[in-house]
Amino acid sequence: MKHIYILFLLISSIGLAQIPSDYYDSANGLSGFALKSELKSIITNGHNDQGYDGLYTGYATVFIDNIEESGYENDGTLLMYYTENPNGTDPYTFTLGTNQCGNYNSESDCYNREHLVPQSSFGSASPMKNDIHHVVPSDGYANGKRNNFPFGTVSSATWTSLNGSQLGSSNVTGYSGTVFEPIDEFKGDIARAILYFVTRYENNVDGYSSFEMFNGTENQALEDWAIDMLLDWHYNIDPVDQYERDRNDAAFNFQGNANPFVDHPEYANMIWNPTPDTEAPSTPTNLVASNPTNSTIDLSWDASTDNIGVTIYDIYMDGNYAFSASNTSATKTNLIPGVNFCFTVVAKDASGNESDPSNESCETTTNNGDNPDPNCIDENFENIGTSSGSYLSVTWTGNEGLTWNATDARTDQTLDSRAITIRNGILGPTDFSNISFIDKLTVTTQRVFGGGSGNFDLVVNGNVVGTIPYGDDPETTTIMVNVNPVTSLVINNNSTPSNRVMFDNLSWTCGLLSTPEYNLEHITLHPNPVKNELTIGLKSNITTNIEIFDILGKRVLKQRISKTSSINVTDLRTGIYIVKMTQGDSTITKKLIKQ
Repeated sequence: MKHIYILFLLISSIGLAQIPSDYYDSANGLSGFALKSELKSIITNGHNDQGYDGLYTGYATVFIDNIEESGYENDGTLLMYYTENPNGTDPYTFTLGTNQCGNYNSESDCYNREHLVPQSSFGSASPMKNDIHHVVPSDGYANGKRNNFPFGTVSSATWTSLNGSQLGSSNVTGYSGTVFEPIDEFKGDIARAILYFVTRYENNVDGYSSFEMFNGTENQALEDWAIDMLLDWHYNIDPVDQYERDRNDAAFNFQGNANPFVDHPEYANMIWNPTPDTEAPSTPTNLVASNPTNSTIDLSWDASTDNIGVTIYDIYMDGNYAFSASNTSATKTNLIPGVNFCFTVVAKDASGNESDPSNESCETTTNNGDNPDPNCIDENFENIGTSSGSYLSVTWTGNEGLTWNATDARTDQTLDSRAITIRNGILGPTDFSNISFIDKLTVTTQRVFGGGSGNFDLVVNGNVVGTIPYGDDPETTTIMVNVNPVTSLVINNNSTPSNRVMFDNLSWTCGLLSTPEYNLEHITLHPNPVKNELTIGLKSNITTNIEIFDILGKRVLKQRISKTSSINVTDLRTGIYIVKMTQGDSTITKKLIKQ
């Protein structure tokens, strides 16, 4: 990997200014849109537009992976929201100054500059075109896929990047169009960038209503659904961490202003939610557990009501948090055969208010010796239609109802009377909501145009787990995958782009899910007692739910992490708290003292 030998010179040439301790003093005592207007004045003063080309200079200090934490490489490559894998090796990386776009045909071809608030909404106007707080480095292909779509959460994906970012139909209450969903690790970063934009450009944002997250006003600026979602991303999904604070300091150093929602996360609620919703949803009723298989149990219940609206239901299994659902039915997967499981459901609104638990309903999984996962796929690309012979993006539904997408593909070349032919593109399913575990994958390949042999990468959850070779004759390859859970799978061209390669008889098998090796006893909390930042140390990459309760049993904070993370507890009052940590179905609690 190439290293950035110019980085030291770039850093040395930039003044090492710091955000003044009294930077936000004039905003003290304000709330609502008056606070927003004062913050606009604060972050406008001193803002020194560095120009569009100057962004690449700024990226050398603001968006570089220099994070010394498990899951990050700390290798001096560009840190990019749509392609960084925070839980393992990145699928690909870019060194600043190398592979700058240019043309692109697939992920990893080149990088460019992504306007989180689309440039189409404000044209070539400066300084918003050049503002490093919302113009970030991005893979060119991923940037193109995001296009001008609003951010949101996806119900059915039409495209998934190699790090798990998705494009697809919205499941956000209040918006039904196409949305782009980044991975959880960067949802808060993106939310705070948009909150910054509507504050910094308060006097202009009412004219930028072509961006569907904006409502055409200067004060509120954002649609109701966008406010609810962004505040959830900001406070609950991805709160501010030290690495984002460091990037904010570097951005201030580069262009002379800061993002106030990084330095003061509480400002967001003070502006857009000055009278927080404190009413809890009604209790879900008539929970029924039914239709057991060796590894699944179906759940259904009657909807809760709320003064604002229920946003999600948390499902608890045997007293521990298991997963969440946005509808009034769900299926618990990855269960062990022949075991009785008991469930309850809790309704939540956008402010985090929770209902009382529903009635408990229990069911026992079957144990008949069948394959424990019914969603084992055998995809032969039947009934996919034909093309005119030109390359295009092909989407179809396979034999088991799973939606697939192929880029730079054609369907008029066949292997055993059927195949999908890929050139310089990728092949992969776009939705893994029904697939949890893959044991091994098998596929038959043959080159039909071009020269020589080569191979494709099999990329699962952003990691290359094997290669699929091809040549002049049909070749069947089996790759041991052994990944649980599967969130993305892509077959990616890793060879001669002009070669056309047919894929057929693609299938995978599913194995019995084993219990993860949990490490709850090894989780550390420090410092304890704590004043501002609590670091939760994990010894693994297992997803861990963190909940903090006050001495009266009220939950005051909830966060999900999969690596050692810092949590800002500045707003907690002095006293004793209980920290509950859950991995899978295992839970441990520890006492925390807040100074």
